Amino acid sequence: MNTGGTNNNTFWNRLPKPFFAMAPMADVTDSVFRELISKYSRHGEMGGGPDVFWTEFVSTDGLALGGRDALLVDLKFNPEIERPIVAQLFGSNIETMEKAAALCQELGFDGIDINMGCPDKSIEKQGAGAAMIKNPKRAREIIQAAKRGAPNLPISVKTRVGYNKVEIEEWIPQILEEGVAALTVHARTRKEMSLVPARWEHVAEVVRMRDAMGLDTKILGNGDVKTVAEGKILAEQTGCDGIMIGRGIFGTPWLFDTTRNEPTLRERFAILIEHTKRYEEVLGGLKNFSIMKKHYKAYVNGFDGAKELRVELMDAPDAKTIEGIVHRFLDEHKELV
Repeated sequence: MNTGGTNNNTFWNRLPKPFFAMAPMADVTDSVFRELISKYSRHGEMGGGPDVFWTEFVSTDGLALGGRDALLVDLKFNPEIERPIVAQLFGSNIETMEKAAALCQELGFDGIDINMGCPDKSIEKQGAGAAMIKNPKRAREIIQAAKRGAPNLPISVKTRVGYNKVEIEEWIPQILEEGVAALTVHARTRKEMSLVPARWEHVAEVVRMRDAMGLDTKILGNGDVKTVAEGKILAEQTGCDGIMIGRGIFGTPWLFDTTRNEPTLRERFAILIEHTKRYEEVLGGLKNFSIMKKHYKAYVNGFDGAKELRVELMDAPDAKTIEGIVHRFLDEHKELV
């Protein structure tokens, strides 16, 4: 058992309460989107955020056994505008976890998070993600491996409240006893995916468990949070230290700025175009342009003609075409702006 002293002298110990974190989401929270979030949420300024950045999750096997160069793009970050930043890893191989953790320390990350909650079947087939909930012994060994690989970085875990059913009493202590610096609790089981409302009473249960164990692990709640204001209420109700926002940041890179008003449609479209151009500039030769479609679905909604515009954007092959489509829409719908 490795308890106590979990987050002393790390960035986790210097965060406000409640703090707000940007969730790691594959093919969403890449370096370009994080750049937009940092800019439009005024990260590091009064009333701005987020307080913690997360990368997309990255395979430890891929980093250690092959495909490293292709995966390093997912660990790319700008240290001037993305601090603190946590690298999220997934894998069930002890050796590759240790090596990947060492790489993350070498790359200058502020922390490492281990994904033990992803329900993707291809991830679970590797014994990783939510499959870890069914193998607590290996989960503990993986945490220990990350600590060996990156002895200077705080190790955290993101997981769910159970696999087929809620099993907080059986599962969560296994993680807490390893002395992780932070634990993000997605308030659903793996079986529930995101098909039912998150049950935040389970986050409160984990907080009580942490307190009863006499630990200083930071507890983050996750699930269905759409705004900072809503997150603050949930933090007050559950006693958790931080809130992680996932799908709520789709199409809203300004979300963490609590001082700004909702942007106008013209402002929103300007950000959409900027996002597209930066994606093409930074990631165009490394990732498929179609990944941007997830963002267009979020940026373009809630106004007359949104559906038709979305359809047109979905077929666009590049940033220049996107910009032309958007400007033509604005010219034809001056009543909206």
